[in-house]
Amino acid sequence: MSIISILCFMGTLIAYILVKQLYRKYPYLVLSPAIFVPTILIIILLCTHVSYDTYMLDSQWIIWMLGPATVAFAIPIYEYRAIIKEHLISISMGVVIGMFAGMISAFYLAKLFHFDQTTTYSLMARSISTPFAMELSTHIGGSVELVILFTMITGVTGMLIGDLVLGGLKLKSRFAQGASLGNAAHGFGTSKAYMRDKEEGVIASLTMVLAGIFMVLVGPLIVHLIVKILG
Repeated sequence: MSIISILCFMGTLIAYILVKQLYRKYPYLVLSPAIFVPTILIIILLCTHVSYDTYMLDSQWIIWMLGPATVAFAIPIYEYRAIIKEHLISISMGVVIGMFAGMISAFYLAKLFHFDQTTTYSLMARSISTPFAMELSTHIGGSVELVILFTMITGVTGMLIGDLVLGGLKLKSRFAQGASLGNAAHGFGTSKAYMRDKEEGVIASLTMVLAGIFMVLVGPLIVHLIVKILG
């Protein structure tokens, strides 16, 4: 524990509270706390030459709170359980296919840039929400710090271009749109889905949670299988 790390923690909380109030008044995507706050923090850390390790010394609890936050998405899932049960097979198939697509594309991307094994495994693990990705990375030889970074980048990117991609695909089904956002952009995508439509957000929640559970259970086997076959 150090004064600098404590100041970083307090600064993160204060910045989030202030930007959240700003976003409520001016609901522009660029002012979203998920985008604006990290941007501000990165600029400040670079200008003050504060290392990532120093920042995370007392701010790591914010990352671990993502676990309970992810579990909270189970509440609307329970409320819409009848609709979900009706479409469970198609949602489950979408989760499995989406996970394979995400991991295979991540593997080829890592191969293209000649990443080392730790970075490659971390990039492959980023196909699910942060709490699940952190757990998966510890079982496949990845880096928890890198997988957090990759997962956050994935989520923010999906949040930024989600509407554009879905518009280009011309998906009419709310279920398909929600599943796409939850599968591809995790927690950020789920938040975006709730902004678009409540039922869309519920499906995104279910997809995100199912994908996380699926990958924690069988992810290590799939990762090593992909590396062995495609490597």
